Amino acid sequence: MITLKQFYLNELRECCYILSDETNECVIVDPGISSRSEQERIVKYISTNSLKPVKLLCTHGHFDHTMGNAFITETYNIPTYIHPQDRELLTVTKRTCQMFGIIVNDPPLNTKDLKGGEDVTFGNTSLQVIHTPGHTHGSVCFYSPENKIVLTGDTMFAGSCGRTDLPEGDNEKMFNSLVNILVKTIKPDTAIYSGHGPNTTMTEELAHNPYLRASTWLGFLQ
Repeated sequence: MITLKQFYLNELRECCYILSDETNECVIVDPGISSRSEQERIVKYISTNSLKPVKLLCTHGHFDHTMGNAFITETYNIPTYIHPQDRELLTVTKRTCQMFGIIVNDPPLNTKDLKGGEDVTFGNTSLQVIHTPGHTHGSVCFYSPENKIVLTGDTMFAGSCGRTDLPEGDNEKMFNSLVNILVKTIKPDTAIYSGHGPNTTMTEELAHNPYLRASTWLGFLQ
């Protein structure tokens, strides 16, 4: 069974997650760490709970989600997993952070690929990788039907969805990811943990998220 710990990090209030199970192995998802105090919070939680980090997972490559990649990989000597279409975004993380006055080391570029339709594992746990382009070309979600949780990164938020007006964004792909992929894949009783903002449920979003409600209007839920 998954234990999930959520951290709000950096000035953009990015959500980082640590997922662990009964083996005490864990994965760290989107470590947007911007300060020494945030580093200490992450390390303290892992140490206090006797966890063993085995993988760093990226929902996508934007700097606010990856600025702590170097710290995590250097501290725990673990590989980074990211969709190959977002790997190039890691090359500008350090430079983008400098524009905001944040000093970080370059994220490692010798990453391992996340591919839609495959699983990523730790301990006794498997997470389904769902490729959901739209916010970026390589955006992914991590889904555990057994534990009824999904990490949606910046693809879907409570009542909204991720931006598509950035260079990697695409309105048509975002709509397809929300309506034809997530709505058809994620069970209604699933808890949704996104890249920013409060947690929600698929039932709540189907009822009130205007982007997901479009699926009902167009008859996709019949």
